[in-house]
Amino acid sequence: MGSLSTTKVAVAVVVLAALVAGGSCGPPKVPPGPNITASYSGKWLPARATWYGKPTGAGPDDNGGACGIKEVNLPPYNGMISCGNDPIFKDGRGCGSCFEVRCVKPEACSQKPVTVFITDMNYEPIAAYHFDLSGKAFGAMAKPGKETDLRHAGIIDMEFRRVRCKYPGAQKIVFHVEKGSNPNYLAVLVKFVADDGDVVQMDLQEKGSSEWKPLKESWGAIWRMDTAKPLKGPFSIRVTSESGKKLVAKDVIPADWKPDTFYKSNVQF
Repeated sequence: MGSLSTTKVAVAVVVLAALVAGGSCGPPKVPPGPNITASYSGKWLPARATWYGKPTGAGPDDNGGACGIKEVNLPPYNGMISCGNDPIFKDGRGCGSCFEVRCVKPEACSQKPVTVFITDMNYEPIAAYHFDLSGKAFGAMAKPGKETDLRHAGIIDMEFRRVRCKYPGAQKIVFHVEKGSNPNYLAVLVKFVADDGDVVQMDLQEKGSSEWKPLKESWGAIWRMDTAKPLKGPFSIRVTSESGKKLVAKDVIPADWKPDTFYKSNVQF
């Protein structure tokens, strides 16, 4: 009996060690790949795809996401959006970037690329690159009439590549002064950025000043400035994209600006 009990204890220890090591706790976690840059090599890279939200919807129930961009169900996004994992979302620096995605298998895949905008963050470590697409975007990779079949496939292998963002000709960059902003705290969301699509720096110039003051990235596509001295509008905003290109939206935020308000610029990359 003593030797049998010892054997049982030994087996239990081995099993417990395996559990602690994560050997039997679901699918293996895959480390993220290198960050995707604005190199536009045209090379297709492997990834895995899932979808979330309603089957034909735009992803999150609030039509938003971790970038802070709202109404992604409406033009020009039209629900063609996706979450990206770390090397795609890049802690918010990837917000607004564009990718072509396509799938070959299962049989419902059309093998034709569709373009999606990154507007949300995906935390599941199931692949080096993982796109969690809106139901609409996921279905768009299917053959006509096979959208439901493809969504029923669940997790699929896919391919992707970075592409330049294109918007309708009249679409300019838009800034949203966030709720809670005041003369000593200004938070601004930027969206509808063409070309690279993402923004790596925003700077502010006050009325009558030649100095450009850097804003700090708050979260997602929102940049902010905290200051002891009240800011004086109108404000000009300088936007720097990932490729280092710069644009200035002169006096885009007026002197009588209000929180929770959109201000349209007259500039675009």
